[in-house]
Amino acid sequence: MFDNLLNLVKEHAGDAIINNPAIPNEKNDEAINATTNSIMDTLKTQVSSGNLNGIMDLFKGGNVNASGISSALNSNVVSDLMKKFNIDQSAASGIASNLLPKVMDNFVKKTNDPNDSSFDLQGILSNLGGGGAGGLMDTVKGFFK
Repeated sequence: MFDNLLNLVKEHAGDAIINNPAIPNEKNDEAINATTNSIMDTLKTQVSSGNLNGIMDLFKGGNVNASGISSALNSNVVSDLMKKFNIDQSAASGIASNLLPKVMDNFVKKTNDPNDSSFDLQGILSNLGGGGAGGLMDTVKGFFK
C-alpha cells in the first residue's frame, strides 16, 4: 500500500513540492517520502485511536473533509514538513493544501473503483491496523449493512 500511496503523492507533487522554491530540488524525493509517511502515520493513528467511523466515512462517502480526518492529515503533514525541511508554516501549509486534496481524492477513488486493484479496502485496513484486519473487517462490514 505504501508504494501505491507514494506513487499518488509523486503523481501530484508538481506544483506543491517539485516546483516549490521552499523545497530545494535535491530534497524533492525526501519531501515526497515524508509526505507519504505522514499520511500513512495519520491514518494508522486514526485506526489505532478507534476512529473507524472516520476511516469508513472517508471511503464510503468519498469526501475527505466530511470524514473528519482531513484536519489531522493537514496538521501532521504541515508539522512534519516544517520539522524535516526547516520551512515556515505558511510554506508547509501551502504544500499540504495543494497536495492533500488531490492525493486523498484519488486514493479514495482508486479504493472504490472495482476496475482498479492498486488499493483495496481490506488491504488498506490490514496495513493500517498492523495486520489485525479480521476484527477490523468485521467492524467495517457492519458499516455497509
